[in-house]
Amino acid sequence: MSELRDAAMKSKAWPFEEARALLKRYEKKAPEKGYVLFETGYGPSGLPHIGTFGEVARTTMIRRAFEAISDIPTRLICFSDDLDGMRKVPENVPQQDLLKANIQKPLTSVPDPFGEYESFGHHNNAMLRRFLDTFGFQYDFISSTEFYRAGLFDATLKLCVERYDEIMAIMLASLREERQQTYSCFLPIHPETGRVLYVPMKSIDKVNHTITFDDEEGREWTLPVTGGNVKLQWKPDFGARWAQLDVDFEMYGKDHSTNTPIYDGICEVLGGRKPNHFTYELFLDEAGQKISKSKGNGLTIDEWLTYASAESLSYFMYQKPKTAKRLWWDVIPKAVDEYHQQLKAYPDQTIEQQVNNPVWHIHNGNPPKSTMVVPFAMLLNLASVAGAKDAAGLWGFIKRYAPEASPEANPDLDAAAGFALKYFQDKIAPSRTYRLPTDQERAAILDLRARFAAFTGPEEGQAEDEALQTIVYAVGKDHGFEPLRDWFKALYEVLLGASEGPRFGGFVALYGVTESIALIDRALAGELAG
Repeated sequence: MSELRDAAMKSKAWPFEEARALLKRYEKKAPEKGYVLFETGYGPSGLPHIGTFGEVARTTMIRRAFEAISDIPTRLICFSDDLDGMRKVPENVPQQDLLKANIQKPLTSVPDPFGEYESFGHHNNAMLRRFLDTFGFQYDFISSTEFYRAGLFDATLKLCVERYDEIMAIMLASLREERQQTYSCFLPIHPETGRVLYVPMKSIDKVNHTITFDDEEGREWTLPVTGGNVKLQWKPDFGARWAQLDVDFEMYGKDHSTNTPIYDGICEVLGGRKPNHFTYELFLDEAGQKISKSKGNGLTIDEWLTYASAESLSYFMYQKPKTAKRLWWDVIPKAVDEYHQQLKAYPDQTIEQQVNNPVWHIHNGNPPKSTMVVPFAMLLNLASVAGAKDAAGLWGFIKRYAPEASPEANPDLDAAAGFALKYFQDKIAPSRTYRLPTDQERAAILDLRARFAAFTGPEEGQAEDEALQTIVYAVGKDHGFEPLRDWFKALYEVLLGASEGPRFGGFVALYGVTESIALIDRALAGELAG
């Protein structure tokens, strides 16, 4: 066993824990299909949200962890349930009336309100694939519409007819009495209107594999369950898909967790082996509400990528997947800086430490070198005072702070500078609020100004930012700030218009002592809070 495999088999990182559990599935013999199959599902009823990316990213992390401990080939399927009927119109798309006129039709039969694709389902599938391709995921895409209509699901659908009573027993046990009276695991697609019908079955023909039902106008129809004439309700569809494809692993959100026995039971009724599962906690918006595709109340992938790198988003997804997390604008700077902290730590770590480092899982064991010599949080504060209009405008300050740095040698820093300016302009500047200092704060800030003016440089062997930070600390202590964080909070609110900020000595070193003195003068003169 290689050193990496040995470390991976002992790692407490959650992708390796899941990978080891999956390996036990085939400890006696390899899969007959020749590979271990990972699946992620997508309901294209609205534009893909960032949680969809998270599901694929996390599944990929487990897949790569599995490949590190096993020689069994792997495959990842992204399955789009685009034959599902559009039950409600998403609030965040145009042409609402057009969509309302096509309610309950399969998503691949609903016109594209953007006028770009064959249907709304095709549009949303294309958006999903574009997003996934942006991050370099390796996956096979399957459209439910094509899967059903091409007959690839026919064998399992016939088995659903033959074992209808067993499937219904599982489903009815989970439903209220009123719903039990009308429920069927089959959803016929009306031959005339094209609508997905939620109607009870009048009869099931287990020999000819047909269903008979009355439509909404009371007309009787008999349809074969094969060839895309009928689809399964979403819960039976989950289990049936696992059985048909022989899925080995699928993760889903906590809101699905109560359905796990249903999915598993139907899979087993149809002769399949239930896959390994992983249930993750949901993402929340600013108000602590669940993120919804139809509401559009969370960050999109494109929005995150407007203000930070793809890798920082992957880092956010890696962290504590079983803990509910706010997914709002303010998490972006923290994710960027923590990601680079982990990158910088990686080269000096042992193999045991490396396989527990998030960047191993983000970069499949081959993380790049970080050249972020200035933290993102510091760049944000520099953007707030420098008056720069683009990344080039910040580089004059960066070069003075880190003379060896350059846009060519530090591409991630150059990109981050551009991101920081955009983030500041859009998310910080509109809500930035300065205040005047209290008498105690004014005296302390004047003292700080005087000490900065007398500063001639750090002592030998001491970094400039450390020397300046020592001065800031000393002023706070000398002026009786208790706790000392109240002093730093005052500096941030008076000088930067925010209640939180970077390591202040580092900020002064980056922005410049002379420039910081001028900033203090403007603040004390009331120019910032005015």
